Amino acid sequence: MLGAPTRDRVAERRQATRAEILAAAWDVAHEKGIAALTLKDVADRVGMRAPSLYSHFASKNAIYDAMFGQAWQGCLDAMQAVADAGLPKDPRKALTVMGRAYFDYAVADQSRNQLMNVRISADFQPSEEAYLPSLAVWELAQENFARIGLSAEDDLDLFSAVVGGLVDAQLANDPGGDRYARQLDRALGMLADHFGL
Repeated sequence: MLGAPTRDRVAERRQATRAEILAAAWDVAHEKGIAALTLKDVADRVGMRAPSLYSHFASKNAIYDAMFGQAWQGCLDAMQAVADAGLPKDPRKALTVMGRAYFDYAVADQSRNQLMNVRISADFQPSEEAYLPSLAVWELAQENFARIGLSAEDDLDLFSAVVGGLVDAQLANDPGGDRYARQLDRALGMLADHFGL
């Protein structure tokens, strides 16, 4: 048919290969830890030789960069779903719902959380593009905080530190359990008291 748009099959295959490489990288990270990821391990998973990965990603840090963007986009999607479902009108309950949503996302995948929140390599710095979903998560949190009457950035910093600290304690001391998950509501209640909610 004349004038019909043609598919760019080369670009589609390239995108599919990149997605396969990233899925393999996540598999390796889940088995060995995010910092132990090697190009050889990733290449073996997708049936390539390690140098062939360079035609899709310039370096291991480029793979980390794409994974970082995926991790924060997933977090943004999870937090946006909570916001779209409607936060409780009671500010204390809203604070708890926000905290629980982030906590649950973070503890669900230790490797993903480490990539998002720990300096995994001295030479890895996420690109501006990969960092955008992280900024969007922060902006969404600021909007949600404003809805419950909290506008000081220090308040969001403290909330982030409390929830993040419980995430770290859960992953370090009781992975797969609920020791620190059980403390989340209590900690957020104390924080709500501090905020005067």
